[in-house]
Amino acid sequence: MSDTPIKILSKVTRLAGAILAETQGEYYLVGELKEPCDFSKHGFEKPKEPDAHHPVRYKKLQVIGHVILEDGEHLQMETRGEGLAELLFKRFVILRNLSVSDRLWRVVTSHKDSEGKVDARWLEQMPDEVWDIVRENILKCR
Repeated sequence: MSDTPIKILSKVTRLAGAILAETQGEYYLVGELKEPCDFSKHGFEKPKEPDAHHPVRYKKLQVIGHVILEDGEHLQMETRGEGLAELLFKRFVILRNLSVSDRLWRVVTSHKDSEGKVDARWLEQMPDEVWDIVRENILKCR
């Protein structure tokens, strides 16, 4: 990335296999959970169960207490709010089951610093058509 200072507006991490995006105190859950999650333990109200006939791309979580998340790898991004949730869905979620691709996540987080931070502005700036080529090649069965 360039020497341009990072204007962090959002932090993106994982929660129970899904993606959790935080922007100025608002939290969005992107993709389906891969394991059980005690949302109240993390400071959130449990979201409504998904409707199998009307799946959602992301859910805005309601904060009910002090938000507690594990320290570790996370993306630093400039995009905010629902726009970020939509972008993360397009970049990481497998459409057939709405789960987050661990392969894609590992590619994006492969260049983290010693604190687990990843400057992911490039992911925001990459045209969808280019990312689709990358995505297709990473997700091919090997």
